[in-house]
Amino acid sequence: MTDAPLPLRPLPVVAVVGRPNVGKSTLFNRLVGKRLALVDDRPGVTRDRREGEGRLGDLTFRIVDTAGLENAAEGSLEARMRAQTEAAIAEADIILFMVDARAGVTADDERFADVVRRAMRPVILLANKAEGRAGVDGAYDSYRLGLGDPLPVSAEHAEGLGDLYDALAALMPEPDEEVDEAEGEGAPLRIAIVGRPNAGKSTLVNRLVGSERMLTGPEAGITRDSVSIDWEWRGRRVRLVDTAGLRRKARVIDKLEKLSVADAIRSIKFAEVVVVLLDATIPFEKQDLSIADLVTREGRALVIGLNKWDLVENRNEQLKAHGESLERLLPQVKGVPLVPLAGQTGEGVDRLMTAIIKTHEVWNRRVSTAALNRWLEEVLERHPPPAVAGKRIKLRYATQPKARPPYFVIFGTRTEELPDSYVRYLTNGLRETFDLPGVPIRVTFRQPDNPYDKK
Repeated sequence: MTDAPLPLRPLPVVAVVGRPNVGKSTLFNRLVGKRLALVDDRPGVTRDRREGEGRLGDLTFRIVDTAGLENAAEGSLEARMRAQTEAAIAEADIILFMVDARAGVTADDERFADVVRRAMRPVILLANKAEGRAGVDGAYDSYRLGLGDPLPVSAEHAEGLGDLYDALAALMPEPDEEVDEAEGEGAPLRIAIVGRPNAGKSTLVNRLVGSERMLTGPEAGITRDSVSIDWEWRGRRVRLVDTAGLRRKARVIDKLEKLSVADAIRSIKFAEVVVVLLDATIPFEKQDLSIADLVTREGRALVIGLNKWDLVENRNEQLKAHGESLERLLPQVKGVPLVPLAGQTGEGVDRLMTAIIKTHEVWNRRVSTAALNRWLEEVLERHPPPAVAGKRIKLRYATQPKARPPYFVIFGTRTEELPDSYVRYLTNGLRETFDLPGVPIRVTFRQPDNPYDKK
């Protein structure tokens, strides 16, 4: 039996890892469409890394089957197998961490989840063998690994592959992005510059890259396409996207402008940090807030740029007034950076980039489960949830499954009855305690299924 030849063009690398006998090779065979990997009920059948071209819907990637992670003595066969698996983890773009939903989470699963977490790669948690009620219940147990929401799947019966497709598609590089093989270079930071027409977006982009890369002029709406420019700032690779101006929907009648607006919105969705550029000489308008709200709803990091600052008089008063307006009108991203600048002269441009880098770091920030639960304990002691219909709401446990933006899950009972005011209290507490200014924070609540519930 031989592996399928790999395509010459580099593809995203997806590694399937986990302890022995959780079904890694079965999933590998399912994704490559043939039985390349040996499969048996006995653990430890797979020893070497095995690679093939995987396909799921319209996604194509290099899939790597690995040996089961095991604790082993130095120099033993098992230790060398583990070294192969750790090498696959280091080379992967995406990691599929698989557990056995029927067996539940084991001590080995918890140990090797730490190995995967330290690799700093995107991780999709798969609870395999989840067919039937017993498997679904076991899948929920894997929340405590802290690797995000588990996807219940059955590699043997091809169940749950639609959810796996969605998770992989969200992590795959954009189709028009080329794989950069330069040693030591990571993916560029994706920044979109958006705002109303004539806010000075293209002028700012030209100032940042140091050349007349974009057409500029006094006329509004010069930019139609979203144009991406690869650039470097202080050794950091950046992909800047200049976008068309976004007017109120009622004013957008022309078909070409509709396409431009759709392209700009798509750029927001694929960006990591979005700079909403305002004209500092014009008061806040509803459209500015609509754009900022769209950015936060898409979960992107947000920075507000006050352009044409060189034309502003009474700067201290104006900056204070703008800051107060932001706090009042954008409470969902309290602490969002507000940077005065002048794209025409270059004033404040370095401050803008510094704010972008800092906000990107906050957007990627992870909080340890231990710290979260210490915070939750203090919060509950200081201000417990109100009783509803004479019954207490109990919050028991908190974790952060993922970042980009920070996403928290709080487990408890009767959580669906928490008043909105208390949810805001918890969200603001997370923001202040763990220093998460200016980025969207997602908080969801879960409670265990009641086996006695007959509905």
